Amino acid sequence: MLFDSPVQGATRLAEGGGSPLPRVTASATRALLVGLALLVACRGKEPGPDIPALIADLKSSDPEVSGKANLTLIRVGEPAVPALVELLKDEDARLRARAATTLWGMGSKGRAGVPALALALADPDLDVRLASAMALEGMGPDTKEAMPALVRALKDREGRVRQWAAKALGKIGPAAKEALPALVEASKFDPIRPAAEEAISQIRAQAPPNSP
Repeated sequence: MLFDSPVQGATRLAEGGGSPLPRVTASATRALLVGLALLVACRGKEPGPDIPALIADLKSSDPEVSGKANLTLIRVGEPAVPALVELLKDEDARLRARAATTLWGMGSKGRAGVPALALALADPDLDVRLASAMALEGMGPDTKEAMPALVRALKDREGRVRQWAAKALGKIGPAAKEALPALVEASKFDPIRPAAEEAISQIRAQAPPNSP
């Protein structure tokens, strides 16, 4: 006798239908059904990404290996963020910069890393600070909690960091209105004036009329 599914077949057989075997107990039936249900549920399920292995590859000194790991981690997205946040604490500035760069590639999918990126804006290494500012800019309004750190970054000794900090504040939008005084000041004297002015326009675009 044919059945539409393994579960249906097990149920009919347990009830004595389609088989000359004696009826089985209710507990045995339940155990059989549960086992078959789990088997069906797991069928075709692919294993998830091996994030620790990808992080290990990201640390590789081989550009091809680390580059592939970077792209794969970006595709993985949010599940990889905690491991990248840990890598942002590594003693090797080169690896901290790679972690920030990978988070940048994730865009809004990396928003769980915003607190760590905000801290990284004060990193002693330029590449780490720059990659962190770029990552925050790519996450848009999700970076509101990083606003104080971004305002401080407007005074970074490196112009590129200041520029991307201004861009990140602009991407936050009206919620960054408290950053307007710092941006106005930066737009007066700083070479990043175009970025600061653009950020001011973005923040004021939908801000309440009584905003600074």
